[in-house]
Amino acid sequence: MTVGHAPPHSPPDISPLPDVEPLTPDRGPGRTPTVPRWLRRTVGPVLLLALWQTLSSTGVLPADALASPGTIARAGGELIGDGTLPTAMGVSLRRVAAGLLIGGIVGIALALVSGLSRLGEDLVDAPVQMLRTVPWVGLIPLLIIWLGIGEAPKVALIALGVAFHLYLNVYAGIRGVDAQLVEAGQSLGLGRWGLVRHVVLPGALPGAMTGLRYSLATAWLALVFGESINADAGIGFLMNQAREFFRTDVIVVCLVVYAFLGLLADALVRTLERLLLQWRPTFTGQ
Repeated sequence: MTVGHAPPHSPPDISPLPDVEPLTPDRGPGRTPTVPRWLRRTVGPVLLLALWQTLSSTGVLPADALASPGTIARAGGELIGDGTLPTAMGVSLRRVAAGLLIGGIVGIALALVSGLSRLGEDLVDAPVQMLRTVPWVGLIPLLIIWLGIGEAPKVALIALGVAFHLYLNVYAGIRGVDAQLVEAGQSLGLGRWGLVRHVVLPGALPGAMTGLRYSLATAWLALVFGESINADAGIGFLMNQAREFFRTDVIVVCLVVYAFLGLLADALVRTLERLLLQWRPTFTGQ
């Protein structure tokens, strides 16, 4: 009895799979795009405003506790129409700009001294870390004694809040530069200052941008406290006046202005990041 060879198996018939449209939260097979995302994101705030207006109109939310959105909008229009709000915004912006400039120079300079030199770190880092743990808002009485009740203590308070954020992030950015990049620069013949200019500082730039964003947020927070120091102009001055007369509508308008200016400053920093950090391999901004 002979055993024949089994016939070879024929290869399975593999046909190309039909194109399958990927599923997304907004689109499934055979479905058309629905409401745009930006429109969906506005539903929550609009519903909240509608609920707020309804509670105010029905008397559930008393006007002396919180004014209605319509009343707040009218108050904002009046403040803009008579020039009170633009003038106050100009004063507050000048204070923030001065504090940001002074605090930025001090914070970055200390970070460069501490980050680029072991001796500088030994001399600078410990005192800065000690001062950083002191609540800078608690320094208001000393600032008034030292600098009076004019513009100087307000600007100094903003500068203090800004300097520590920039110091920490720039220092961390300098010390976080990849050692292999430094070795590559040395192999190309770069001296100490060439390495600092072409390797270390560009590598620390992302940390500096992060510190700038934190600093701007802190600057607006410090401004609120600073403008409570016997201010006679600015957004904080408007809020103090409104508090005395129980004008919750004006208070909310000032809070909205603070929030708007903070968002505008953050958008400017994001734009600056897109311009300065395009060389990063992980950069995904568009």
